[in-house]
Amino acid sequence: MKITGVECTVLVVPDCDADACDSAQDTIVVQIHTDEGITGIGEVDSNPWVMKALIEAPGSHIMGLGLTELVLGQDPTQPAALWDRMYTFSAMTGRRGAGVCAMGAIDMAVWDIYGKATGRPVWQLLGGARQDSITPYASLLPSGRTLAEYKKSLLSKARWAKDYGFTAAKMEICINGPYSHNLIQEGDEAIVEIVAACRETVGPDMVMMVDVAYAWSNWKEALRTIRRLERYDIFFVETPLRSDDLDGYARLADATSVQVAAGEWLNGRFEFLDLMDRGHVDVVQPDVGRVGGLTEAMRVVELALDRGKTIVPHCWKTGIGVAATAHLAAASSNCRFIEFLPPSVANSALRRELVTEELQIENGKVALPQKPGLGIELNPDAFKRFGKAANAYAIARRNTMAPSLSLQN
Repeated sequence: MKITGVECTVLVVPDCDADACDSAQDTIVVQIHTDEGITGIGEVDSNPWVMKALIEAPGSHIMGLGLTELVLGQDPTQPAALWDRMYTFSAMTGRRGAGVCAMGAIDMAVWDIYGKATGRPVWQLLGGARQDSITPYASLLPSGRTLAEYKKSLLSKARWAKDYGFTAAKMEICINGPYSHNLIQEGDEAIVEIVAACRETVGPDMVMMVDVAYAWSNWKEALRTIRRLERYDIFFVETPLRSDDLDGYARLADATSVQVAAGEWLNGRFEFLDLMDRGHVDVVQPDVGRVGGLTEAMRVVELALDRGKTIVPHCWKTGIGVAATAHLAAASSNCRFIEFLPPSVANSALRRELVTEELQIENGKVALPQKPGLGIELNPDAFKRFGKAANAYAIARRNTMAPSLSLQN
């Protein structure tokens, strides 16, 4: 079998808000075609237009080849070898950051092909099941124009998650720092207040995580508040510091009994090695697409296992990424939870509508996927509609940018 084509399509929800802190409003779907009529599907949580450019760009020399030309004619049933080929020959432009993200979307689609070609779910090809089922946690992003509205929204969603059958939930308390709710800027006291209210709402038995979205500028600021959260039995606090403050992460992780989690934005196993060995984080959060696809995600899983670290993957996109994350979890003995929000309650229409069949939660668990490949299919009507919305959005944004661009020329 040979790869014959790579197709990249940017999708955007019609009501996309560029001021919102919500990356589920857009995606890029990468479809890889083969000479045997099998097509694989992948995506990545990054700027979709940048991803499209990186994948489709032609190369100009042997150290900076384009990703499409690197995979054309190659065997998709050899995903690890294909990943190494992409990494090696795009190294000048792609060894970190967006380049690895683009490779991740391709790699995800390659594994989908491999599974479909062999008639097996991807987790079997990744080494087989290391656990009987997958435990999801509800990722709860509240809304509101004031702190009171924000808190009320989060508590309502926390009650819903418990009633739905989730045994774990993450409270998104993004009210401080650079990525805080764009209408709300509150201090550390409000974070403690909301965490306390959430614990009271869900009771003592639900596993509770807290995401503060890079709220603090240094580890001492973070520690003052996190020590106050210890009494509420927090499973982890996510991204308290900027991604590159590895020394700060180490000082913080060593000083508190609350587990520190990070890694959603990291690219490739080498960045995760730094995060674990220098940053001392307790919980490692690779996003399957951003880390470089399933091939590189499994390498991170094994490195974390060697170091006694827990894996809890980041996943905030469409049903494509959710499916890939479930396969990763099934093949990982140290993956405690996966981020999972049922499409019926998701704010993003892309999350609700892009794929035709979704994994289901029963008794707080998700059964191992059984269909070949990733086990998902695109909804053609939604795919077409969100593609048109992406074109309209890009034109509107360019028109908005045009005056400022002309002043620079």
